[in-house]
Order: sequence, then C-alpha cells, then structure tokens
Amino acid sequence: MKTDLDLLKQYLSDKRIPYWEKNGELITHCLINDCDRDSKGEEAHFYVSQNTCQYDCKKCGEKGNIITLAKLLKEKGDIYLSDELIKGKKPSNPRFSTLVEKCHKALPVEVRTYLREKRGLTDEVIDQYKIGWFNYIGTWWITFPIKDEEGKYRFFKLRQDPKLGKEKRLYPAGNEAQLYDYEGLNFSAEKIVIAEGEGDRLLLVSRGIVAITNTAGAGTFKDEWLPLMPKDKTYYIAYDNDEAGKKGAEKVASKLYNYGIEKIYIVELPVRPWAPEDKVDITDYLMDPEINGSIESIFGEHAHKYPKPIDTSRFKELRSGDLDRILSLTIKEDSANKIATFCTMINAYTDDAQINISFNGPSSAGKSHTALEVAKYFPEEDRIELMSASPTAFFHENGIYDKERNVITVDLSRKIIIFLDMPHSILLKNLRPLLSHDKKVLQTKITDKSQKGGNRTKTVEIIGFPSVIFCTASLDIDEQEATRMLLLSPEMTQSKLKQGIQQSIHKATNRKEFENALDQNEERQLLMERIRAIKQEKVFDVRVENEAVFWERFITDKKQYKPKHQRDVKRVVELAKSFALLNFCFRGREGSTIIASDSDIEEAFKLWEKISVSQELGIPPFIHNLFLEVIVPAYKEKVALKEQEDFDDKLLVGLTRKEIRKKHWEAYGRQINMHLLREQILPMLETAGLIEQEQDGADKRQVLVFPVFEGVEESQGNSTESSGVEQHNTEMIFNSLP
Repeated sequence: MKTDLDLLKQYLSDKRIPYWEKNGELITHCLINDCDRDSKGEEAHFYVSQNTCQYDCKKCGEKGNIITLAKLLKEKGDIYLSDELIKGKKPSNPRFSTLVEKCHKALPVEVRTYLREKRGLTDEVIDQYKIGWFNYIGTWWITFPIKDEEGKYRFFKLRQDPKLGKEKRLYPAGNEAQLYDYEGLNFSAEKIVIAEGEGDRLLLVSRGIVAITNTAGAGTFKDEWLPLMPKDKTYYIAYDNDEAGKKGAEKVASKLYNYGIEKIYIVELPVRPWAPEDKVDITDYLMDPEINGSIESIFGEHAHKYPKPIDTSRFKELRSGDLDRILSLTIKEDSANKIATFCTMINAYTDDAQINISFNGPSSAGKSHTALEVAKYFPEEDRIELMSASPTAFFHENGIYDKERNVITVDLSRKIIIFLDMPHSILLKNLRPLLSHDKKVLQTKITDKSQKGGNRTKTVEIIGFPSVIFCTASLDIDEQEATRMLLLSPEMTQSKLKQGIQQSIHKATNRKEFENALDQNEERQLLMERIRAIKQEKVFDVRVENEAVFWERFITDKKQYKPKHQRDVKRVVELAKSFALLNFCFRGREGSTIIASDSDIEEAFKLWEKISVSQELGIPPFIHNLFLEVIVPAYKEKVALKEQEDFDDKLLVGLTRKEIRKKHWEAYGRQINMHLLREQILPMLETAGLIEQEQDGADKRQVLVFPVFEGVEESQGNSTESSGVEQHNTEMIFNSLP
C-alpha cells in the first residue's frame, strides 16, 4: 500500500513539478499559491515533512496535511491527488458491517417483543438502528451497533439477555466512547434530548424526539464533541435520577454552558413515592404504568433551566475586611495574601483583567493551602489544579484536537489555573505571552511521538486569558516571570502557626464536623453563590472612570520610573476591577460592562500598600522579611559590639554567612541551607539593592554582607528607588535601624 508521501511524489512526478529531498523534508514549489513564480533553480518554499506529511509554505504561510492539500487542489479543479488518495488507501474492512446485518437478522421474535413492550421501541426504530442478537463468551446479548463520526460501524454496545441480567459490555473491547448517534445533531428539530443510555435514547426516538447519548455512561462527555453541538438548539439533559446521573447531568450542562450554548435544561425525573431510593430513568418514567410519565412533562414541569437563576437581593456590599473574615474560616491570618488571591481568581470572569500570582516560601509554609482553599469558593469546572505538567500533556489534557487542521484548541478564558509546583520550564516559557496578555489568540508548537516512533508536530491555539497561580518553594525565578506576577509569601508568625496547628487538630480529629460547620456557614455559602451569580452575569469588562487618582497615588511619589511600573499600575487597576466585580449588583452597568466606584479604587490601593514593597523590590516577601528580621538585626548587634570594643575602622564591619545563618536560627528556630543562602537569597537581595557583598580584607576566603542604607529605608516603606552607595556608612545605617 502506498504511503501519503509516495502518493505526493507520484503526483509531483506526473505533473512534472520538480522536488528535492533534504534533511527529512520534501521541498518543492508552492502547490497552493503562486509563491514560487519568480523562484530560480532549486529555490523553493513548500516544505513537506517526510515523517508526518505536514506541509508548510515558508513564503505564503499555508499549512496543513496531505488531505487538506488534496481538498484545496480539488477546489481549484485538480482532482488527481484526491483520486489517488482514495485509490491508495486500504478500503475499510466490511466484516463488521456484515456482522451488524447478521446479528440484526438473528434478532428473535421474543426479544423484539421485549424491546417493543418493555422498552417502548418501535419496529421501525429497531430496524433503522440494526438492533441484533449475538452470542458472546457463552451467552446471548442484545446488540446496539455504534457508528463513528464518519458513519461507519465500529463496535457493539452489548446488553445482556434480559432473562439473565442487566450487564453491559463493549464488543470489541477497548473502543473509545462515541456519541450515539451523530446523525441526531443534524436534524432540523429545535429540541435535542441528551439521554444517559442507548435504550433511553431509542425510546425517545420512537416517540418522535431527537435524542443522543454517549456509550460511556453519565460520567463521560468529551470536549471534542462540543463543536458538533449546534448552538441554536435547546438541550434537555435527561439522565437517571441517582447520584451519578445528577452529577453527570451537571457536568454536561456546565460543559455546554461554558462552550457558549445558552438554552440548556436539566430534566429532574421524579422518584417513586413507594421506593424513593430506587433510581428512575427515562424508560422507567415513560413505560412504568405506576409512574405514568409523559413526554410533555419531560419538557415541562421536570425541566429546569441551567444555570438556576440566583436571587441577588440577599447579597450585601463586601469590603476587604468582610472577605478577610469569611476566608479566615479556613485560612488563618495572611490577610493580604488571601484577599489578593481571591481578587486574582474572581478576575478570571472578565475578558482581560486577569492577574497572575507566584507564591514563594519555605516548605510547609502554606503556599498551596491558601490557593486551594480560596479556589473552593469557585465552581469546580472553572478550576484546573495541577501538580506538574509537561508542555505536551498540558495542552492535550485541556484542548480539543481538530484533525482536519492538525490544531489543538485550548480555551482558557474564564479559567483558574493553579500549579502546585513550578511547571516544566518549556511550558513556563510557552506561557509567557499568555501571562502578559500579549494576544487574545496565541499559537505555539508541540511535538508528539508518532506511532512509527518519529516526531509529529502539532499547532496549539490558545484562546483567552486565565488567572494563573504558581506555588513553589524554589527561588529560581526568572525576571521574565517575576514581572508578570504578583510575588506573595505566606506569613510565618507564631500567632498564625498556633492557629494553624489548632485547626489541623480539629480537622484531623473530626473531619465531618469540621466540614459540616463550613457547609452551614451562611457567609461562606452566600459568597459561593455570589461567585456563581457573577459567572452567570457574563461580565466582559469593568470600566474605571477616575483615571487621575492612579497617577496621583501611584506615580507622582516615585523619583525614578522603572519599566515594571507599567505592569504594576495595571495590577492596581485590575484589583479595583475585582472589587467592582465582587459588588456587581451595587455598581452601574452598561451592557456587559460594570462601572467601578471610588470605593473600589480605595480598596485596591489599601491592598496594594500591603503587598507593594516586595513588588517594587522584585523579591518574594519572605526574602524581604528575612532581610528585615535576620540580616538587619544581626548587623545592628555586630556594629554595637564593635563599638564597645572601641573598633575604629567601622567601614569593615560586615556579616559573614555563618553569622546570618546563626541569626536565622535565633529568629525562626530552623536552619537555613547554606547553598540556598549563598546562591539564591543573597544574590536576590543584592539585585534588589538591599545589600552589598565584598571580600573580607582580613580573610579573603570569606565574603562580608553589608545592608545598604537606602535599601533599608526603601524596604521599610519608602517607595523611592535605591541608587546604591559607593561606601558603607556604618554609622548612618546603624542610626537608621529600629
């Protein structure tokens, strides 16, 4: 059998189009446009990978595979390649289609009667969908032939002989879930029912209702099926009324809603009053004479709009203090951190006002705890929580693959992504344009392994902006990431640690009581409901009209402007937008735009003042705290000791790394890794302008650390940029210290 590349070479030879093979690629003149009309000799721009048969014109930008190329040439009247592809491909194996017909003809009269009288199927539907009878592993099964998207029979969904039981199987095993069936999506009916099983779906079809299901049960609904769902239809999700069915219906409804479908209803089937614990499915509802359900009721009294409208009259205006109190149920102290995290997550529901956070701190300090606990207030379907991810895995997991275009589309708009550790460096590099909101639609390339062991390139198209939170104990932060994120660190005060220990004991000894208390807390539940209401509002923008206040409060007190200030001031604006979004029902509105108030701006600056110093210095807060609580006091003590010794040459007074390490133990009760101190912490402080390091004149084997006077002053609240000093004025530094 000829390969696709062989067919392309044959096509070029027959058309007398010259081509060359070099470095694993076939190179020829552009076959789609007239790019190479002025090319001479072996100059050409149309490259075809010999591994994947993907083409890429380096001149006009056309890309695709040989199937796409054949279609484009066919549109221009050249059917040669498309005909050769049809001839060159191995015809589909007709054996399974033959088996479908054979099983259908073998359907016994008594089984057909059972399907009519007990399952409600008409003879026309039984014949149309080729329901059959099949002997497998020593017993008989009812067969439901399943087609793929191209309309070819792929496998059977088997249902055990009803006289023996209700077991279900696939034949052959290992087939991927399919919609049953795709043709139902092409009908002109305005209503489509999504049922839980094949029998329920065929019963509805027998009653004249357009219905579909999938072959993998209530818990499965693939994202790749969403583009097949016409957005102008009304969808009724009629799953079983057991717990699995209810969760599955919510999951499907959420996927449809996030995809942009607006007319969605969940059908809540009633329970049997005499047996409320027994599940009821569509077949039970319509066929059980004691229930005596009707099609009209499915579309009427049992159908509930998704999402359910939320009564906003119960909400009151919230300030940062209110957020602090509610979030304190599970996050002790850390006021600024948890409010900033909440603001970051709520901004996911805007078009382009998202904020990114990097939580840096020692192990067990509570980095991921803060992020995960705040995330619990937000709908599960909007959260992506990852321990780690390679570039390929991240995009495959969250994207929809379009075979025709060889493109994975990843829609990250209105999503919250939490990395519980720093992701793969290549993935982080690929995400940089996304984190800085360079474009609404971004493209990147990933490489997969092909079935033959080679590499296969795919295009990834990323749509929208998520709110992204990184949690890591690593201090190896690239400046390109640091400027794209708020740098936060968990507090490590004795008060916070004491409260955290008490909460851990309570949660570990009686988890159910702890969780029940959270579920019954009215403020917590109202905040969750408010977030769902914000999501339903579909706000695309928040307008901040008082522009002058940002210039007055952010810019005018700075002696020197830094490039990063352009991003920092934008973050203050975005924080103001988050408070406006939180109080959406108390703000003015123009279409999908909310108008922020002066109080929202005030709340934003109040929060910014608490976290701004580390942003200005470009270092995590816990590194800044280490400087203030370890290096500065140790330096002060050493200077005082030298003065008692009547030491004249004060310019040589500096801290050794061992002295810093000793003071760290006194301040925090734990050792600091010497390698971490030497290779990461001290260089970060030096880059921030807080210290200088010089070789010890008396012992050149060691380096001395000197706090910089201007750096100390700035880190204590003065936002002016440190310009450094030529000489260490020990007396000035000593006098300036608290």
